[in-house]
Amino acid sequence: MLEPHLDALAILAEARADGIAVDLAALGVDEDASWGVDAAEGGAARLTARQTPSRGWVREGTKPWCSLAQDVSHALVTAWTGEHDRRLFAVSMRDAAVSPHRGPWVARGLSRIVSAPVDFTAASAVPVGDDGWYLRRAGFAVGGMGVAAVWWGGALSLLAALRAGAAREGADQIAQMLLGEADALSWSARATLLGAAGRVDAAGAAGAGDDLRVLAERVRAVTATAVERIVTRSGHALGPGPLTVDEEHARRVSDLKIYLRQHHAQRDLARLGRLVAS
Repeated sequence: MLEPHLDALAILAEARADGIAVDLAALGVDEDASWGVDAAEGGAARLTARQTPSRGWVREGTKPWCSLAQDVSHALVTAWTGEHDRRLFAVSMRDAAVSPHRGPWVARGLSRIVSAPVDFTAASAVPVGDDGWYLRRAGFAVGGMGVAAVWWGGALSLLAALRAGAAREGADQIAQMLLGEADALSWSARATLLGAAGRVDAAGAAGAGDDLRVLAERVRAVTATAVERIVTRSGHALGPGPLTVDEEHARRVSDLKIYLRQHHAQRDLARLGRLVAS
């Protein structure tokens, strides 16, 4: 729930650092604003933006995969400005011209974090950068690594459950081995995240470009692989019991499995391979 809000604040800060003026006052943004970031594309849905003489930028169409759209006050949302060009815009989700859907959202994991389409009908919008700025900025890769940090954080409760199981009287070597493997996987992901954070902080704006994109892809691949294996090993070690009678544990596992699908597995590894090869 917090990651998109923090991502939006980071994006707006990056825009200011790049000298981009963003008229948030026009959207009624105050210190209590809550933010989402909606940049996914999918299916036949398409959100477009056009500039009008009297109202400035307006948006028409449907944006898919908008998390918490009914709950946040504002959002940063990408829209097509041409056949191949997209631009980021700030919008008020309380605008009468903005209509979030309640679903479909049948997910068992993240069941309370609804990601559904939003319809825009000539909705006012404030541009954030020019066409393509959202994707080419250095912070895009950094934000992707931030999501990986959430994956790792979500696995820590599973590691704690494995530790408790291996510490029980009568626990066998298999329980201890599975804990050892999960601990090493968690440590490797943590070391990867810490190393990447240090590199980003040291590089600053100079860290933009292909090197940062390769770093982000590597961090996401290492972390996703580690966390997926921790999820699997926790099931092997603990059996069906906590998945069927422990509400908190079962919800954590289901939530994490859904959120991990922000990593596109072999497709993301193929992208990393293309970057490395070039």
